[in-house]
Amino acid sequence: MRVFKKNGNIFHLLSEAIMEGTIVVNHDFTIVSINRRAESLFGYEPDELIGTSLSQIIPDNYKKPHEKHMTEFFHQGKQGRMADGRVLCGLKKSGKEFPLEVGLSPFTIYQRKYVLAVVYDMTQTLEYRRKLKIKGKALEFALNGIVITDAQQEDNPIIYYNKAFQKLTGYTKEEIMGHNCRFLQRKDRNQEGVKQIREAIKTGSSCQVEVRNYKKDGSMFWNEVSVNPIRATNGKITHFIGIQNDVSERVMAEQEISHLIKIFNDSLNEIYVFDAESLEFTHANFGAQKSIGYKLQELQSMKPYELMPEFSKKKFIKLIQPILSNSRKKVELETTYSRKDGSSYPVEIHMQSSSLEDRTLIVAIVMDISDRKDYTKKLENTVAERTEQLRQALIKEKELGALKTKFLSLVSHEFKTPLSAILTSATLIGKYPLEDQQQKRDKHIKSITSEVKHLTGILDDFLSVERLEQGKEIYKMTEFYLSKVINEVVYSANMLLKTGQKIEYPINIEEIRIFQDEKIVALTLTNLLHNAIKYSHENTTIFMEVEVLENRVIFRIKDQGVGIPAGDQKHIFERYFRAGNVLTTQGTGIGLNIVKTHVENLGGSIEFESVENQGSIFTIVLPLDQKPVR
Repeated sequence: MRVFKKNGNIFHLLSEAIMEGTIVVNHDFTIVSINRRAESLFGYEPDELIGTSLSQIIPDNYKKPHEKHMTEFFHQGKQGRMADGRVLCGLKKSGKEFPLEVGLSPFTIYQRKYVLAVVYDMTQTLEYRRKLKIKGKALEFALNGIVITDAQQEDNPIIYYNKAFQKLTGYTKEEIMGHNCRFLQRKDRNQEGVKQIREAIKTGSSCQVEVRNYKKDGSMFWNEVSVNPIRATNGKITHFIGIQNDVSERVMAEQEISHLIKIFNDSLNEIYVFDAESLEFTHANFGAQKSIGYKLQELQSMKPYELMPEFSKKKFIKLIQPILSNSRKKVELETTYSRKDGSSYPVEIHMQSSSLEDRTLIVAIVMDISDRKDYTKKLENTVAERTEQLRQALIKEKELGALKTKFLSLVSHEFKTPLSAILTSATLIGKYPLEDQQQKRDKHIKSITSEVKHLTGILDDFLSVERLEQGKEIYKMTEFYLSKVINEVVYSANMLLKTGQKIEYPINIEEIRIFQDEKIVALTLTNLLHNAIKYSHENTTIFMEVEVLENRVIFRIKDQGVGIPAGDQKHIFERYFRAGNVLTTQGTGIGLNIVKTHVENLGGSIEFESVENQGSIFTIVLPLDQKPVR
C-alpha cells in the first residue's frame, strides 16, 4: 500500500477527473485508492475507506462469491465486467443496499498487482428500464396497431410492432420487420392520405389521415393512421411512431350515409322535408328546387300549403292528421303545385312521418304527373312522331335502294373496263412470241400492271369504307420526317403523270418531323395528288404546298384541271358522288369521302376552292399534339 501511495499521485489526479466511481484494491482485496465519486456513492467521508477491506462495501450474501470471483480475476488478469450481464449489489455505510455494475481492469506497479474497479450506480438505470418495460407492455397490449420505424436507416424500416398490428394486417414477423410500411398500400399509392404521410415524414411533422390499406389476404380496410416523429435531445428525428386504427365500419357507414344524401340531393323527383309541428321546411332536394323555382333558403320561410293553391292551412293540417295520429302510415293525393314564376302543374304527393330525436318530420315525395294528365295528347303526338319516322325511314330506304343501284352500276363499270383492258393485253402478249418483240410485250405487261393496281385501289377504297362504317379503323400516332412521306407520295404520283405534266415539290421540309398518323397523311396526299393528275390536262403543273405551324400542319394541292361545277360542289364529299364533268373518267366517288372521314376523325378539316375549267385548290389542316421538330 505504501508503494501505491508513493507512486499514485498521477493516478489519483486521473481518477478524480473520471465521472464514475473508481476503487483500487491490492491482492489482499484491501482498498488502496478511491475517488470522491465512489466515496460519495457508498456514503463515506474522504479517505475513510483507504486501508479497509473491499468486503466492507459488499453485502453479506455477496461476499463469498465476490471473493472467489476476485481471486480468479487476479490469476487471469483479463480486463472485463464483473458478473457480465447481471446487476451486482453494493452496501452503503448506512447499511442500505443498491444496484451496481462493475468494470475490472488489472495493472502492475513494481511487480505488485492491483485491480481498478470502475463502479456504476444502476439505481436510475434500473428504474428507467422498469418504466420502459411497463411502457413496452402497454404498447404490446394496446388495442391499436403500433409500429416504430428507424428514421436514421435507409428507407425508414420498421424496428418494432405490437400484437395488435400483426392481428390487424395478418403479416408475419419476417414480412414486417425491416420493411417500409408501404407494403400495406400495395399498388394503391396515389392516395391523398399517402401523399400527406410522405410529406409529414419528409418535413418531420405529425399527421393523421385515413387511407386504404390491404391485409395479407388482399382484403382492403380503412386505416386511420397517426404518424408522429420522435426526436433526440439535440432535436434530430431518430424514429417515427405510427398508430393504426381500423375504421372500416365507420368509413363505410359514412360513405353509405353520404351516398344516401347524394341520392336524396341528386334525385330528379321532388323531395321535401318539413317539421310536423311548425310546418317549416327543413330540407328540399335539387329536384324540388329546380321544379318549384324556389331556393332552399326561400322555402325555409314558407309553409307546404303555400305551394298548394287548393289548400288552406286548416285543410292541410287535417290532411296530415292521420299520419301524426298513426292511424295511417302515409297519405297520398293528387293536387296542383304553384311555381315561383306563377305557373302551376299537376302533382301526385306521397307523405309519411319520420322521427329525428324528439322531433317528428314529414317527408313528402312529389311527382309531376303532367304527362299522365296529357296522356291522350301525348299518345297522339307519339303516333304522329312514329308516322313521320316511318315516312323518313321509307325515304331513306328508297335512297338506299338508289344508292345500291348506283353502287352496282359503278362497280360494274369500274371493274369491267380494267378487266377488258387486262384481257386485251393478255391476248395481245400471246401474239408476240419472238425475242425481238419484247418491247411490245413489255408495253402490254405494263398495261396489265397498271389496271391491276387500279382494281386494287378500288378494292382498298371499298375496304376502307367498310372499316370506317364498322369503327374498325385504328389510328397510330408517331413522329416521322415529313419529307419521307411526301417523297414516297410524289414518287408514286410521278408514275401516273400525263405528257408534259409535272409536280411542284414543297420547299424547306427536309428536316421537319411531325407527330401524326403517317399512314393517313400518306393516304390523304396520295388521293388528292392522284385526283389532281387525273382531272388535269397535259402540259400543266400541279403544286403541293406545306405549311408547318406550332400546333397544326397545312397541306394545299393546287391543279389547273377541269375544276368542279358550282352546282356539284355541295355534294363533292358524298360517297359515290361524281361531278357531271368527269363521268367519263375512271373513278368511284369514294376517295374524297374516305379522306374527309379520316381527316375529321383525327380532329382536322378539309376544304376546297374550285372554278370549272380553271382548276381546284384542296386544303387539309391536321392538328399536332406535339410541337414539330425542326
